[in-house]
Amino acid sequence: MACVLEAPLRMSVLSEVTASSRHYIDRLFDLDPQKVLQGVIDMKNAVIGNNKQKANLIVLGAVPRLLYLLQQETSSTELRTECAVVLGSLAMGTENNVKSLLDCHIIPALLQGLLSPDLKFIEACLRCLRTIFISPVTPEDLLYTDATVISHLMALLSRSRYTQEYICQIFSHCCKGPDHQTILFNHGAVQNIAHLLVSTSYKVRMQALKCFSVLAFENPQVSMTLVNVSVDGELLPQIFVKMLQRDKPIEMQLTSAKCLTSMCRAGAIRTDDPCIVLKTLPCLVRMCSKDRLLEERVEGAETLAYLIETDVELQRMASITDHLIVMLADYFKYPSSVSAITDIKRLDHDLKHAHELRQAAFKLYASLGANDEDIRKKIIETENMMDRIVNGLSESSIKVRLAAVRCLHSLSRSVQQLRTSFQDHAVWKPLMKVLQNAPNEILVVASSTLCNLLLEFSPSKEPILESGAIELLCSLTQSENLALRVNGIWALMNMAFQAEQKIKSDILRGLSTEQLFQLLSDSDVNVLMKTLGLLRNLLSTRPHIDYIMSTHGKQIMQAVTLILEGEHNIEVKEQTLCILANIADGTTAKELIMTNDDILQKIKYYMSHSNAKLQLAAMFCISNLIWNEEEGSQERQDKLRDMGIVDILHKLSQSSDPNLCDKAKTALQQYLA
Repeated sequence: MACVLEAPLRMSVLSEVTASSRHYIDRLFDLDPQKVLQGVIDMKNAVIGNNKQKANLIVLGAVPRLLYLLQQETSSTELRTECAVVLGSLAMGTENNVKSLLDCHIIPALLQGLLSPDLKFIEACLRCLRTIFISPVTPEDLLYTDATVISHLMALLSRSRYTQEYICQIFSHCCKGPDHQTILFNHGAVQNIAHLLVSTSYKVRMQALKCFSVLAFENPQVSMTLVNVSVDGELLPQIFVKMLQRDKPIEMQLTSAKCLTSMCRAGAIRTDDPCIVLKTLPCLVRMCSKDRLLEERVEGAETLAYLIETDVELQRMASITDHLIVMLADYFKYPSSVSAITDIKRLDHDLKHAHELRQAAFKLYASLGANDEDIRKKIIETENMMDRIVNGLSESSIKVRLAAVRCLHSLSRSVQQLRTSFQDHAVWKPLMKVLQNAPNEILVVASSTLCNLLLEFSPSKEPILESGAIELLCSLTQSENLALRVNGIWALMNMAFQAEQKIKSDILRGLSTEQLFQLLSDSDVNVLMKTLGLLRNLLSTRPHIDYIMSTHGKQIMQAVTLILEGEHNIEVKEQTLCILANIADGTTAKELIMTNDDILQKIKYYMSHSNAKLQLAAMFCISNLIWNEEEGSQERQDKLRDMGIVDILHKLSQSSDPNLCDKAKTALQQYLA
């Protein structure tokens, strides 16, 4: 079998290849099968724990020969098994080793080996497959290319505790996303793996548990099924709860907490269920303690953040459990100069991964502060919290930056904090910097945060405007990413609220008429509603209405006509009629309505509409047009009377809806005055 090597052989590599390494390869080609077997066994012993020897043998072409021997029908089962063992050992070396094995098409060869009747050979193939699939360089999809493979693996689960352990491990590493979950679920993964949770082997129980944690993640179908599955008369949630107990290994506690968390988030278990409130949540808080290992603290905090993300009661409960808010502050001080870590290797590892702790802490703070004002206050009052967030916004790790922005977004929902802490720390500066050049996932959360910083009561609004925000936000409205378009227009809407005329003009100039029409014809109703909200905010206060309509009147009237004629929902039509009511409130702007018979007919139509909201919005337009104290009111009243508006007002004054009735009577009084 041809094998593609990573790079051409260089003399420096060849010079390192020892004579003994060549000797191992030569023995694989011996005509005596017994000598070949002994050669493979000697090779196995030589490569164990020796990465240099593994690399030498791969360079010299051992892999194609071992695969050839493994697939030959004439090879003895013992030889084939030993070949699988050596290949598994080679796979345990570096990532480059795994790449070389993949280039030689090792996976199809090993999968073929699983069809053998010999259990020891099957186990050796599975162990090698497991080692290859848990490597980050192996594409998970290689497991799913042949539909019969999953069925065969399910059937092999009953053969031995080793097949159970390896197959569950393969499944849990190769299950990435809903497509893989569906394939495994449809092949009976739940039924085939459930009974393994009560296996006598800890490794089997653990791998089965890991399988369920990835199968259930963000998957309502799997979660709803798991709730009703029982093993030996006990439901799976009860089994998971037993695995949460303090006397169980930490790995088991964490993984079962992840299973219960996924089931809860999918709606399969209620958020107020005792297994969540009294077992899962306290277990995850325990994992955040400083006496846990770094990876346990990271996983504990991230799982807890996911569990409580959308439930205010769980957020409140977590915030008062074991001083969690203060405990998380330690995530930023790790490892400290007085760290208790004496193992140098461990210290080196933790220094390289300390950023994961900061990311996890930001995520959990974001979930804790999502709804409750008191919790947000406690978070912000935690030592140096705002400084930590500001620092997090400029970290080199994208994941930390994203988590810091999420945390900032969560805290920016607080009116009190926008007025105080956010202003004291000039949070808007690093946020604007993040928005200049960031991947979309960060841009979405950062622009959401900016929307909050642009609310009219936020002291940050002024300096943000001065730093070129309009241009930035206008460019976001042109993004192909829907969330960015929504946030861009939303932020502009907030910016335009009670703004001075210059800002409004700058927004209109920055957007351009063409882009405004583009947004008004966007297929997403959120974009449309926010664009209408922006127009409504732009067209407020008479001098502004008159000025904007004098420069953009024709285009705005076109846009209004377009929407009122289109297939839109009630809220969109109502918002559009409110824009017309604002235009009708202008001094000179109202003439753009009075001289447009098409628009007047539309207002008349909506006065008699079956929906009261639309009737009311249309009545606001009429009231503003006929108001007595304004110049030209008599001519406008006459024109509208000729159109039959007064007759409709009389009808509406008899309406059973008190709002419509009052508005109609008020309008009629203008005719009598």
